[in-house]
Amino acid sequence: MAPFTAVVLLLAALRGCDGSLRFASYYGDHMVLQKAPQRAVLWGYAPAGATVTVSLSGPVKQKRACISATQGIWRVLLDPVDAGGPYNVTASTPFSTAVLTDVLFGDIWLCGGQSNMYFKTSQVFNASEELALSAKYPHVRTFMAALNSSETELIDLIQVELPWSVPSARILSEFSAVCWLFGRYMFERLKYPIGLVESCWGGTSVEAWSSPRALKQCGLQQTENSTKEKSSVLWNAMIHPFQTMTIYGAIWYQGEANADYNKNKYNCSFPAMIDDWRMAFHSGSGGQTADDFPFGFVQLCTNNKGATDDGFPDIRWHQTADVGFVPNYRMKKTFMAVTLDLPDEASPYGTIHPRDKQDVAYRLSLGARAVAYGEQDLLFRGPFPQLIWASETLVEINYDQLVSVKPSQDVFEVCCSVVTAPCGSSSRWVPAAVVAWSASAVRLNASSCQPSEVAALRYAWKDWPCGVKACPVYTANGVLPAPPFIVQKYEAGKRNIWKTKVVNWNEK
Repeated sequence: MAPFTAVVLLLAALRGCDGSLRFASYYGDHMVLQKAPQRAVLWGYAPAGATVTVSLSGPVKQKRACISATQGIWRVLLDPVDAGGPYNVTASTPFSTAVLTDVLFGDIWLCGGQSNMYFKTSQVFNASEELALSAKYPHVRTFMAALNSSETELIDLIQVELPWSVPSARILSEFSAVCWLFGRYMFERLKYPIGLVESCWGGTSVEAWSSPRALKQCGLQQTENSTKEKSSVLWNAMIHPFQTMTIYGAIWYQGEANADYNKNKYNCSFPAMIDDWRMAFHSGSGGQTADDFPFGFVQLCTNNKGATDDGFPDIRWHQTADVGFVPNYRMKKTFMAVTLDLPDEASPYGTIHPRDKQDVAYRLSLGARAVAYGEQDLLFRGPFPQLIWASETLVEINYDQLVSVKPSQDVFEVCCSVVTAPCGSSSRWVPAAVVAWSASAVRLNASSCQPSEVAALRYAWKDWPCGVKACPVYTANGVLPAPPFIVQKYEAGKRNIWKTKVVNWNEK
């Protein structure tokens, strides 16, 4: 046996060394198990060598038996169970019994990230109204891991912060707002149980949530920072334990901590983390969690209204693997909520923590409905450039969908250059005012570039590009904002959408 594996199993054995029969830490009364077509995994601790029988009683019945491993760990794979309940799940040996009551079957979503995912439902706009609604959603169940780190991968949580619960104002006041609201919106659409597992920690980098495998793919080294920031320590303690559990998908809100830490690696480290989680959860669940399970995330909102650095803009771009939208060729089966138009200058929790989490979760839910559940003809992402037409004085953007447009003087910018090379943050960028628009195009004034030529175009490339729901470009229904983008005239290796003249509206 490999030394590392032996250490992990030893830790597990020490948890069960009292010889008692019990479920692992993240199983409990009122929980949700993953519904059919996947099969739910159940595991726990028992005296070494004991025969453990697991039975399911409720709308349907099942009985499964297994032999406990020598390290005192038992594991059972249930047959597929359709959405619904309630069920009792009983694990028994000849000498002991452990029972889970009021168990439902539905879809399980893991909610991870840093402080904006940790942000509590009691802190959002209209919090008292949101909390009062909790009793209307008894089939949306919540679970929260405690904040812990580990130098080695653990198979079980060190501690549980909030056990599985039927929602109440008291429970939800301490639970993630984005996670809860997303689950609530999904339940309203799906009409079957949703299980929400919160495992996040404020102020943490993507490296802390990534395995050494994922970091190695991006040339990142193990770090010796503070406890919660050290590479892989939160993956080890707060994500790896869940890989045995069958889940349906994950949502993620993180990136602020990487705006000034390994920022230029985020276009690799974030997609690599997603890929690695998928591989690990698929393997850990015995193939029950899909190896391409849907992964949604929140593109960064705002922080510093007067900021001139590219920290947040660069991270927003890197969150899409430098493509600008998802899903894409590098980030398949992902979905994104664009939130740069939801600033909160008066937030008592700091401007980095905006209180409008309802719109965030709703935009995420649209992506989940389309990408995770295959809902057809659903508008779930904002407009993105399809073609750029440029002349000496004008730039025109043709979008991939119908748009609604507001006047703007400075949210669009053009790079003025005399060299045939990509523009960077130190290049000469000048505002390009919106001068006209049609059903699917926007025309900009680029005359301030003369006598140089327009060599690149970018949109909303600021920490705080616009006011609340007041960016220039939205979907035709005005609901979803266009994501930020940067398009270079001179850039090798990408599909060239840049054309060299502006034509009349009617000529295209």
